[in-house]
Amino acid sequence: MSPSRNPIRKRLAVLVTTTTLLTVAPIGVTAAYAQVTRVRQGSSTDVSRASWSGPAYTMNGSGGIVAATMNQAIAAIRGGSGSIDVAVVAGSGTGTPECDVITGLSGVNSCTTLTLTAASDGNNSQVNTDIRNAEFVYFAGGDQCRYVAWKGTALEASVESVVAKGGGVGGGSAGHHVNSDIVYDACGGSATSAIALDDPYDASMTFTTGMFRWPNYADTINDSHFVTRDRMGRLMAFVARSIKDGRTSGGKAWGVGVEEGASLFIDRTGLATLSGPSAYVVLGDHQPEVASSGQPLTYSNFKIWKLTSGQSYHFGNRPTCGYYLKSVTSGVPSGSLYSGTPVTDCSTPPPTGGSSYAEVEANDSRTAANDVTGRSYPLTITGDMKSGTDRDYFAVSLASGQTLSVNCAVPTAYDADLYLLSSTGSTLTRSVNDGAGTDESASTTRTASGSATYYVELEAYSGSGSADYSCTVTKS
Repeated sequence: MSPSRNPIRKRLAVLVTTTTLLTVAPIGVTAAYAQVTRVRQGSSTDVSRASWSGPAYTMNGSGGIVAATMNQAIAAIRGGSGSIDVAVVAGSGTGTPECDVITGLSGVNSCTTLTLTAASDGNNSQVNTDIRNAEFVYFAGGDQCRYVAWKGTALEASVESVVAKGGGVGGGSAGHHVNSDIVYDACGGSATSAIALDDPYDASMTFTTGMFRWPNYADTINDSHFVTRDRMGRLMAFVARSIKDGRTSGGKAWGVGVEEGASLFIDRTGLATLSGPSAYVVLGDHQPEVASSGQPLTYSNFKIWKLTSGQSYHFGNRPTCGYYLKSVTSGVPSGSLYSGTPVTDCSTPPPTGGSSYAEVEANDSRTAANDVTGRSYPLTITGDMKSGTDRDYFAVSLASGQTLSVNCAVPTAYDADLYLLSSTGSTLTRSVNDGAGTDESASTTRTASGSATYYVELEAYSGSGSADYSCTVTKS
């Protein structure tokens, strides 16, 4: 919901002080309780121009306009000259907070707020004329379940025509949700991360597909108010559900979570650049290990890109490194989900499938080692160095001819060393790179016949903390 969409006093003030610039009119009663309201600010005449330089998009974590990205979108569409008309589409409220900001920006000819209160309003002729004559359409905050009700109406095609002519589209909060390929519609209520991870098929986990599919933005599912409302867990569940239910075109799904006050500007090539606090792109690239009604989610190796202001993610040429890894096992995430050590080696293919394991203390010796012999591989092990003398042991099994490889991403809070040990505790190989946050990797091959137990040991060299290390363990 966007509380700024109900400023009645502000609306009255606008009507009194700028009556020469506004046209306010109900444009068709669609039910006994419903009518469309149209409020136009700026010029009463639409711009006429043969071609535009977009498309361009803004994806906002909360309902309001973010001037920085809106200015970028306007400039991209204008292509250096002229001005544009903007249409704001809302499903509730009585104010014009979005147009109040937009009309103050350079390059804007007019801004029209269209408040639609019934599904059939998507076929209103004046609404569709205003949208088709606009060069940018912004979906306000509110309730995305109302917005997906316009799927299949004339409004859907009208918005698509704006993008097709080189204009743009955007939205905030609910309006951000509706602009992804797969829409979390919240028609069954709003899911929390705890609910979604405990049961990804909870009644509140409902989706709409086939409404909008913007160029370079396929297989995405958006989320808003991201860090403030702790929505990483539910976005992971959205991604897992999208893959499990076959809602994506290639067995992969990208979640796009934008924090309150933040906004992604996406240009015509698909390059997204962040303005504001943070945004996250969450990739699921394999089927979930467990995603069934009534059961907690298990999903290994979500790949997560964290963006801060000024950083970019290219949806037109999606990256294969720069992510950090997080997993969910029986509904329980592996440590803090909002930070991790990025994988920076683009020459090594990212792991797919496998499983994950979060260390269980006390595992400070070989006899107390966490047994991960029965896990599927590649295996992602996460844990932390709780003290400057901490040691974490994990037992694995190797058959004759198998090679054990371990690559550990170490957080900047401490310096940890990696050892691979024989069944008797002898050091077979080690990686002891210097410096906090320095990654470690090692491998060993079993040449003897039969199988035997080996140990992976992480040992604190200096420093400690609750930040997770993440070790990818493979057997080949």
